Amino acid sequence: MPEIKKLLIANRGEIALRIHRACHEMGIKTVAVHSTADSDAMHVRLADEAICIGPPAAGESYLKIDRIIAAAEISGADAIHPGYGFLSENAKFAEIVEAHGIIFVGPKPEHIRTMGDKIEAKRTAGALGLPLVPGSDGAISDVEEAKLIAEAAGYPVIIKAASGGGGRGMKVVTNPADLEAQMLQAGSEAKAAFGDATVYLEKYLGNPRHIEVQVFGDGNGNAIHLGERDCSLQRRHQKVLEEAPSPVLSTEERNRIGGICAKAMADMGYRGAGTIEFLWENGEFYFIEMNTRLQVEHPVTEAITGLDLVREQIRVAEGHGLTLRQEDVEFRGHAIECRINAEDPRTFAPSPGLVKGYHAPGGMNVRVDSGLYAGYKVPPYYDSMIAKLIVWGHTREGALRRLRRALEEFVIDGMKTTIPLHQALLDDPEFQKGDYTIKWLEEWLARQDEA
Repeated sequence: MPEIKKLLIANRGEIALRIHRACHEMGIKTVAVHSTADSDAMHVRLADEAICIGPPAAGESYLKIDRIIAAAEISGADAIHPGYGFLSENAKFAEIVEAHGIIFVGPKPEHIRTMGDKIEAKRTAGALGLPLVPGSDGAISDVEEAKLIAEAAGYPVIIKAASGGGGRGMKVVTNPADLEAQMLQAGSEAKAAFGDATVYLEKYLGNPRHIEVQVFGDGNGNAIHLGERDCSLQRRHQKVLEEAPSPVLSTEERNRIGGICAKAMADMGYRGAGTIEFLWENGEFYFIEMNTRLQVEHPVTEAITGLDLVREQIRVAEGHGLTLRQEDVEFRGHAIECRINAEDPRTFAPSPGLVKGYHAPGGMNVRVDSGLYAGYKVPPYYDSMIAKLIVWGHTREGALRRLRRALEEFVIDGMKTTIPLHQALLDDPEFQKGDYTIKWLEEWLARQDEA
């Protein structure tokens, strides 16, 4: 059984620091790769070794597979952890890593490839017994066929790009007369954004919640679920706040969908961490996609289960079995995560710059994942998320009170952040009751603009 002694972190920011910390607690040395813009980043400062792999642009640094492999070979790293984003769901990268005799801390390349193609992912999910949204079995290009599928599913329907996400290549169609034009437009957008014009069609759910299930497999036919996260608070398909467990699911629903997901992963022979995402409406789950990596919001699952997911990823990559059996998993209390972005809290315009003052909140059951420090200059080249604030409470109400207090303590001077947005959300009675869907936040923001 291989033992990882040195691990290269093929990422940046708070997730790179998160991985570094888990490695050091396990006695594993770390190698940070970084662009010239990140030479002063906290994970670069703390890593045992650091190697510059290119200029600021991600396409010339963090997405350069050959430079990352060269850095691993130069440093003698046994393993590579991709974090999330960048190359984390790139099957070719995983294959190249393993072809060089380096351990890839993630799923098998074939599973990354299968779940990275949304049409193939849906087909595979159906075969594995996951509940699907009614719609096409695969790609659609024939308008008459699309009209028949849409009639069977029932209008409104949504046309989606087979590759990519983030809302690009997605069109809602409310009647047959608009279907052809919207198909062409969705295909054109998908081609421009992802280099692939392939689209598929599904029934459009009116006002669902976004609920995802955390799964973990050992690659040898054993898998568990670690409950769900409610990620319905979104703006332009981007998550803003996540909580676990969902305010709307019963224990019976949780066990039912979790059991279905765990069995699917066991049957698939899935290895490592994964998240199966669903839309939930009127008590029914509908599969959207599977992310074959660690999620940004994984800390809320860690908070309610007590399991270190990064440590578990590394153990499974070394060939160990899962730390827990399903019957050992206990869900305790409630956790909430706020994504803190360097953005104007009203216009959401990016606001990178120099951190003139920084104070992270503390106290019992308060966690901050961030690479910020006073004097650090947030670069303008990457995602605007600069911190994650995670709180835990025995109840959802207790977690909300703790979150309110922690947000009041959080100080990031020198730039605009979304801390005021989260504070305003906490004052809303509907949010306090957990009464929201994937459309709620954008409607709430529109009301704030009108006020």
